[in-house]
Amino acid sequence: MDNFIFGRYLPMDSIIHKMNPAAKIFLCFYFVILVFFANSLLSYSAMCLFVIVLIFLSKSPIKMFFKGIMPLIWIILFTIAIQILFSSGGEMIYKIGIINITTFGIKNAIFLFMRFILIISLSTILTITTDPLEISSGISILLRPLKKLKFPVETFSLMISIALRFVPTLTDETKTIMDAQRSRGVDFGSGGLVKRVKSFIPLLIPLFVSAFKHADNLSIAMESRGYRINNRRTHYNNYGWSNFDTLSLFLAVFISMIIFILRK
Repeated sequence: MDNFIFGRYLPMDSIIHKMNPAAKIFLCFYFVILVFFANSLLSYSAMCLFVIVLIFLSKSPIKMFFKGIMPLIWIILFTIAIQILFSSGGEMIYKIGIINITTFGIKNAIFLFMRFILIISLSTILTITTDPLEISSGISILLRPLKKLKFPVETFSLMISIALRFVPTLTDETKTIMDAQRSRGVDFGSGGLVKRVKSFIPLLIPLFVSAFKHADNLSIAMESRGYRINNRRTHYNNYGWSNFDTLSLFLAVFISMIIFILRK
């Protein structure tokens, strides 16, 4: 739980923090999509170099990104193992039964690993450099054209920002509840799979109660401050468009050209 950093904002004085939130959200999704177009070692290396530069510009500690990867490391390793053991194509290296280890499978596993790392790093850069309220404003700006289709843009953006805000809160409460259960003799790490699953049942009930309590308190606080779904909302901060935001869009086009040039 200490390694789970998704949704945690890290206030710093960096050029990435000062960017327009709409530009950051758009570029994050753009580069996540661009990762899937890389299909060679050179193109993935170019993406990795670009992400390293972003981490440097955000002035965020490198350990924060390792913490973002650790909660998903077993999913990543499992997916990579499936690719290595059961992929077909390329030169055969080892075969026993249904297990086929080929050069194609190993190459795909390496690319899949790099893809996971890049996507997690990009999403981490977005969340640790953008306040939840800024994310809400950025989503509202990006989805503003949908208002003509009667889509509840403000409500949707508020829902996303609240969800991001309470991810670290519920994570911290989960750790607190687990420590309380351990002090009462509950062991979450011993025994077989069934026993471990059963040991988490006492954890889920107080966590759900806490989540509903947070939701109830938040709804009361919003109503007391005059929040209404259909009313037009104003924002405390108005985010301007800087020259660096424009430069970032041109940089995105430039990176895209490099990725497509380095493709096989």
